Amino acid sequence: MFEPSYISLYKSGELEQRVATLKELLADCEICPRKCHVNRLENDSGFCRSGSLARISNYCDHHGEEPVLSGSKGSGTIFFSGCNMRCSYCQNYQISQAMDRKDSFLNGEELAEIMLYLQEKLQCHNINLVSPTHYVPQIVEAVFFAARGGLRLPIVYNTNAYDSTDTLKLLDGIVDIYLPDIKYSSDEWAIKFSQGKDYISQSRQAIGEMYRQVGNLVTDSSGMAQRGLIVRHLILPNGIAGSADSLRWLADHISRDVTVSVMAQYRPCYKADSEPLLSRGISLDEYQEVVALMEKLGLENGWLQEMDSFNYYLPDFERQGHPFQIK
Repeated sequence: MFEPSYISLYKSGELEQRVATLKELLADCEICPRKCHVNRLENDSGFCRSGSLARISNYCDHHGEEPVLSGSKGSGTIFFSGCNMRCSYCQNYQISQAMDRKDSFLNGEELAEIMLYLQEKLQCHNINLVSPTHYVPQIVEAVFFAARGGLRLPIVYNTNAYDSTDTLKLLDGIVDIYLPDIKYSSDEWAIKFSQGKDYISQSRQAIGEMYRQVGNLVTDSSGMAQRGLIVRHLILPNGIAGSADSLRWLADHISRDVTVSVMAQYRPCYKADSEPLLSRGISLDEYQEVVALMEKLGLENGWLQEMDSFNYYLPDFERQGHPFQIK
């Protein structure tokens, strides 16, 4: 019988200690690579514009994730507001960039109630934390309360990979499934389009630490993910994503057995229409080039989205209720 890794930490008392350690970091915030050094316990805010409480935009049973996460009942997805990056083409810009929304500000016990709702009422396969980087202390506190309340689902850390390895080490044994992006292979583009200084070194160190913790993907008898690393790579037009370098790095420095989810769903969102290099979708040639590279590198585990995948799931966080509907 599968038991998520955080249960043993809860039973030993280590999970409660991690909560205390992480909350102390909020007083002089170094949670992510930006190291803003603001006192978030006093609701001072840095680049991510986040304070002491977790800010939640939405939560739902998400059926548009990778098959090993969505399954038949959906991934129990919690969308956090704000972000430690500023991607000019962000699909979730309504919640990642616009901070004038009427979101919910939740303490650890309230966030734990959502996790338990996703498990017990919606019967989701996992707890999927979208844009969790700037809320790690609040999330770990919620996992502590949720474990006490009976949570037994795998935790999915769904991130842009602009994560601090020091913070990730405090998640060792808490997160079961890491789901990072690998966005760029050039800091020039990372800075220009995402304000991500040192994104390449930071993200690669982060992905390496994630792999050290959880290894390759492990699924149960029904094909649902229990533990492991899944790396997402969104193809961008005009080679902006540096797909060749990023995928080659994964093959050479992580593993040729690593699970990779190549995403073809890019379309201009947010400010992308004003960026000439990002103002169109990807071409068939750009897509086929990445498919051929995957085969050449021997990256055989994972998924390749179809070219028309952007037609299916388009989030609208202004919509009442569920933010996704099939187009």
